[in-house]
Amino acid sequence: MTPQAGLVPAVAAGLPSLVFNFCFLYPLFMSWLWVVGSLNYWFRYEKYGSDPMRPPQVGAAPKVALVVPCYNEEGQVEETILNLLAHDYPNFEVIAVNDGSRDRTGEILDQLCAEHPRLRVIHQQQNQGKAVGLTTAALMTDAEYILGIDGDALLDQYAAAWMVRHFLNSPRVGAVTGNPRLRTRSTLLGRIQVGEFSSIIGIIKRAQRTYGRLFSVSGVCVMFRKVALCDVGFWSRETLTEDIDISWKLQIAHWDVRFEPAATCWILMPETLTGLWKQRLRWATGGAQAILKYRGIWTQWTKRRMWPVYLEYGLSLAWSYAMTGIIVLYLLGRVFTLPPALTIRTLLPGWTGMLIAATALLQTGVALALDSRYDARLRRNYFFTIWYPLAYWLINMLTAVVAFPKALLRKKGQRGRWSSPDRGLR
Repeated sequence: MTPQAGLVPAVAAGLPSLVFNFCFLYPLFMSWLWVVGSLNYWFRYEKYGSDPMRPPQVGAAPKVALVVPCYNEEGQVEETILNLLAHDYPNFEVIAVNDGSRDRTGEILDQLCAEHPRLRVIHQQQNQGKAVGLTTAALMTDAEYILGIDGDALLDQYAAAWMVRHFLNSPRVGAVTGNPRLRTRSTLLGRIQVGEFSSIIGIIKRAQRTYGRLFSVSGVCVMFRKVALCDVGFWSRETLTEDIDISWKLQIAHWDVRFEPAATCWILMPETLTGLWKQRLRWATGGAQAILKYRGIWTQWTKRRMWPVYLEYGLSLAWSYAMTGIIVLYLLGRVFTLPPALTIRTLLPGWTGMLIAATALLQTGVALALDSRYDARLRRNYFFTIWYPLAYWLINMLTAVVAFPKALLRKKGQRGRWSSPDRGLR
C-alpha cells in the first residue's frame, strides 16, 4: 500500500509508507483487539456473574483492611473515611495513613478516629510516598486482604464482597482491580474523560484479562492478598506509579491479577489541561519505569505470559515517536522547503478517516453497553465520550514521548513521592 492510499494521502511517495501505515493500522488494530477481547470477557465472566444490585455471598468473610493513604486531602478525606466506615461487609477495618500532610488532613483523621472505633490512623512525619504508606498499613494489620483506595475516592458498598470472591475461588489470585468511575463531570474536559474509563480503561482491562495478563491494576481501587504481597516484597518505593509496578511484580511471580467490573469506585479527576497533563505524564513515566525495570523477562521462558503486555507497550511507544516525527516533519514543511522524500502536505487521512471514526463509534458503543449497568448516568455523556478515543491516542503520544527519557534518566533508587493533584470541580 502506498502512502497515498494509507494514512496520509497527500504525502510524497518517497517517504516510507511503512511508517504511515503503521501509524494508522496500529491504533485501529488495537481498538478491534480491545473490542473483541472485552466482548469475550463479557460472555465468559460478566454476563451472568456481575449484578451490582445482588452482591455475592462470601461465607465466613475473611478480614479486609480498607487502606487510605492520604497526602493533603483535607477537602475530601472525611467524606472518603465515612464512606468506608459504612461499607457493607461483615469483617473489616479502616486504616488511614497520613503521609506527612501539610494541611489539616491529620487533624481531621484524628477527630474521626476518636469517634469511630473501626478506624485506625497512622501518621508519618514526612512524605514517604504512596507505596510506603500502603506497605506500612499492610504490615500493621492482621487482615488477610488489603483493599487500597485513594483519599478522594468513594467505594461502592459491596466492592469488598465482589473482590473477595475471586480470592476465595482461587488460591493463585494475588490482586483484584476494581472499576473506577468518574464523578467530576461539571466541565467539558471532565465529561470527555468519562470516555476514558469506559471506552478505554474498562475495555482494556476486560480484554487483557481475556488474553492473560493486565498491564496494571487501578491503584485507586484494588484488593491484594497479603500473602502475595509478602511473596514479592510489597510495593517498590522508587516507582512513581506503585500500581503498575506491583502488577508486574505479582504476575512475574506467577500470581494471577483479575478485573472485577462490579467493584466500582467513584473518583475525582483533573478538569484542567495542566492538571491532566501532570497526571498523565506521571502515569506514563511510571509505565516506562516498569518496562525498563522488567526488561529481563525476554530471557526467561517462565515469564513468557508477560511478553504480549510488554510488546504492546513497545509498539505503543514506537507509534508515539513515529507519529510525533510525522507531525514534526509536517510543521517543518510549513516553514522550510524539505526534500520531496520528507515532505508531508497534510495530516488529514483520506477514506481511512471514515474507518477510524466508525471504529471509534463502535468501541464507544460497546463500552457504554458493558459499563452502563454500573454507571446509570453513562449514556448522558455519549456525545462527549465518542471523542475520547482520538484524544486518548493524542495524550498517549505526547506523554509517552516525554516520559520515556524521563524514566531512562531518573536516578536509580530515587523515592517516588507524590504531590496534591488537581481534583477537578465538584
